[in-house]
Amino acid sequence: MSGAHDLHISVCSRIPYIYVMAIKHLTETIINQIAAGEVIERPASVVKELVENAIDAGATRIDIVTAGGGKNLIRITDNGSGIPADELALAVSRHCTSKLTDNVNDIRALGFRGEALPSIGSIARLSLKSRTADADSGFEIAVNGGRMDGPRPTGMNGGTIAEVRDLFFSTPARLKFMKTDRAEASAISDVVKRVAIAFPHIRFSITGSDRTPLELAATGVGSEGMLERISQVLGKEFPENAIGLDAMRDGVRLSGFAGIPAFNRANSLHQFAYVNGRPVRDKQIWGAIRGAYADVMSRDRHAVAVLFLNLDPELVDVNVHPAKADVRFRDPGLVRGLIIGAIREALAQSGIRAATTGAEAMLQSFRPGGIEPRPTAQEWGNNANHYSGNQNYSAQQSPFRPFEPVAVATNGGNRLAETVQEFLYNNASALSADARASTTPAPAELLALPLGAARAQVHANYIVSQTDDSLVIVDQHAAHERLVYEALKNALHSRALPAQILLIPEIVDLPEDDVRRLIAHAETLQRFGLGLEAFGPGAVAVRETPSMLGEIDTQQLVRDLADEIAEHDTSDGLKAILDHVAATMACHGSVRAGRRLKPDEMNALLRQMEATPGSGTCNHGRPTYIELKLTDIERLFGRR
Repeated sequence: MSGAHDLHISVCSRIPYIYVMAIKHLTETIINQIAAGEVIERPASVVKELVENAIDAGATRIDIVTAGGGKNLIRITDNGSGIPADELALAVSRHCTSKLTDNVNDIRALGFRGEALPSIGSIARLSLKSRTADADSGFEIAVNGGRMDGPRPTGMNGGTIAEVRDLFFSTPARLKFMKTDRAEASAISDVVKRVAIAFPHIRFSITGSDRTPLELAATGVGSEGMLERISQVLGKEFPENAIGLDAMRDGVRLSGFAGIPAFNRANSLHQFAYVNGRPVRDKQIWGAIRGAYADVMSRDRHAVAVLFLNLDPELVDVNVHPAKADVRFRDPGLVRGLIIGAIREALAQSGIRAATTGAEAMLQSFRPGGIEPRPTAQEWGNNANHYSGNQNYSAQQSPFRPFEPVAVATNGGNRLAETVQEFLYNNASALSADARASTTPAPAELLALPLGAARAQVHANYIVSQTDDSLVIVDQHAAHERLVYEALKNALHSRALPAQILLIPEIVDLPEDDVRRLIAHAETLQRFGLGLEAFGPGAVAVRETPSMLGEIDTQQLVRDLADEIAEHDTSDGLKAILDHVAATMACHGSVRAGRRLKPDEMNALLRQMEATPGSGTCNHGRPTYIELKLTDIERLFGRR
């Protein structure tokens, strides 16, 4: 080799030659385009950066206009403080910002890197107009593919107008990775909604030829304004199914709202987290939310939650990635424990609550078209054995649909009377055989309780109870399953669990760091029946395992626990396994469907449910009861 700059290597015929060229300084345009590859992923990234700039400028009104999913046009207008004319050129220059002091750890603004505007200007046609409150006129500066033009005077009101056209025109390869206009427009809406939740005092509007207009009116400050803004984004049913959070531990404060377990979704898109007002997507926070709902929600369902974490900026690093969506906490275990503890305590203190969406779904099934058409007389005759013998036959498949509301039933002569007669004729035998009704008047003190007084048992599985203003239907098996499960958990965790001593200790080889972590948690693990000790620098000896687990794969259990401790600094994995065993035992030891209960037994079950945290759902996350308000029933019959 004659020199460092003369290296020419051909690894194989399929790989081109590698040339090592002389080191040189990249041009400003190339630097900005490289930065844009990290900061500007799609049009929604542009909107996020510009909206955050407007918020940092003190805007109370932000208007967004898009076209072509943001690829053709993004225009953001705000009424913030504006940018002085002599600072416009700096605003679109790399690493120039007014939001950061000499202490890089003291970050109190949404933006601080000084990369967004120059990055946008390097890959699009950027126009920035701004006017401060004390200026006679506004000024405009343009950046096209990295080339700056201006600033020059322009007429405008106070604030800033940032306009981005032809996104990625200078890097056309990036356009191939864009989705459809509709998908990109939807992503922009999601970004604005996520940011808007943290700033309820700001009015946001999104319009354009590629979308349906969206307006989020300002709702004011305080918890009421925050809850109203959240309902604008998540829907009006959220406040009715949410519990307020307010907890503090070692200088970290958690506030916000968490949905009750019965109010859940199929994905985690309805979970919002904010750190010092900044929207983040942090795996630690998502994991903590899942842990908080671990035994009250099915594993394939996700809670609805909006969490706000406020702490000293020096205790969290928001400079992990240029997109600023990831954060790193100095004490992640503290944050995880705070979230899990606060949500669980709030759920326990809120008492028993049913999701209002359950009643709405029940009402929908009573409406015309809400369930499948009943079979014809011939179909019923041919399948009578199937319908009558299938205990798992759902309401959606029932051959007899409930009678229709008066407003619809009056069409077609005396259809209402015919429907009522048909319903009574076909269900009279079932009611008389299955129902265990209470004939005595319900005591007033029971009617005032959340689950009221038991009035009947239907189909030997559903308890029908009455409160002052509602009708409650309880799944007796699911409810009792939860009660048995909670009793087993309390028994398990209130004292050290029995352990079985291994005749020959099992040696598990592990990295030295994992051994140290396990030994640090040895006392906790011993309480749950797992006895282990260090066996040299790179192994542990397991001498005892929990009796209730029977034969287990000790090697895999210990390795899984070591991984969990390394990630979360907690040994809850063993507790989760034991809780799963308790859940299985509860499922087999609870009141079975088909058992007939006396009125006293039904009322006793209702009272236990009211006194047991989490009894609104069973161990598998399904609701244990549905509450139908009297107003809903009257609406069903056309009385409202």
